[in-house]
Amino acid sequence: MKIHIGQAELEMGSKYMTELRSANDILDNVEELRERLEEDGYLLIRGFHKREDVMKARSGILNKLNGMGRLDSEFPIEDGVIAAGAKGVMFGGAANDEDQDMQGFYNLVNNSNVMGFFDRLLGGESITYDYKWPRAVGNGDFTGAHYDIVYMGRGTKQVYTMWTPLGDVPYEQGPLAICLGSQHFDKMKSTYGQMDVDRDNIELGWISKDPVECVEKFGGQWATTPFEAGDMIIFGMFLLHGSVNNMTNRYRLSSDTRYQLKSEPVDERWVGVKPKGHYAWGKEKSKSIEEARKEWNI
Repeated sequence: MKIHIGQAELEMGSKYMTELRSANDILDNVEELRERLEEDGYLLIRGFHKREDVMKARSGILNKLNGMGRLDSEFPIEDGVIAAGAKGVMFGGAANDEDQDMQGFYNLVNNSNVMGFFDRLLGGESITYDYKWPRAVGNGDFTGAHYDIVYMGRGTKQVYTMWTPLGDVPYEQGPLAICLGSQHFDKMKSTYGQMDVDRDNIELGWISKDPVECVEKFGGQWATTPFEAGDMIIFGMFLLHGSVNNMTNRYRLSSDTRYQLKSEPVDERWVGVKPKGHYAWGKEKSKSIEEARKEWNI
């Protein structure tokens, strides 16, 4: 089995690529979940969401894509087949009560099942960022290796991302991939991990587009898996991750949403009725990551 990330082709079961493991066996034991999260850097939970809720969220986003002319009209909307020349879309922003297509998505990531899970895991009342990141990833697209901290590091560092596939995502459609052990890359955490894209204006914010280089230079091993509608995976701000290439003619729909304890400081860019989001990044000529890595000596 060959897994494609960027220009690299990784063999499943090699030193570069392995399978993610499920945490469903310890789902009822919060202490073991915390230990696993500390040990592995992530928790993969199969069937966490109700499949019908996921498919409702998916349907709404596909309706939006169809209205934008991004879907091939020769196929059913629910297939999500990409129109000729259409690119990926990120529907970032806070909840909009007037956008009927998005209501199923908001319910999926804000409901009591999700918030109750984070309350238990974090040991107190949790909140979710008002800003959400649902996206449609096009053919040939992928996400390079990055820490989330560089995009949202102005509050507590104990923020957790929940990545939710909005539909079934086989290997070839570009599932999430993480670099095992990268939460312990101390040199990377003390250099790249201190970056703020709005302050430092570094292109993309990715440390690398090359998963092989990441393993050879920093260590770890990449891991991914096919996802089904209902699955989700969570991880912290200092876990290197990206995605497999979408090799298909169908959009990969997924979302990133963030959660933390209510009692801890919050990055002001991502909360409120109209979160300001990234306000400076990319507004002027960006510094390349290659330049920054030379300065950091990594």
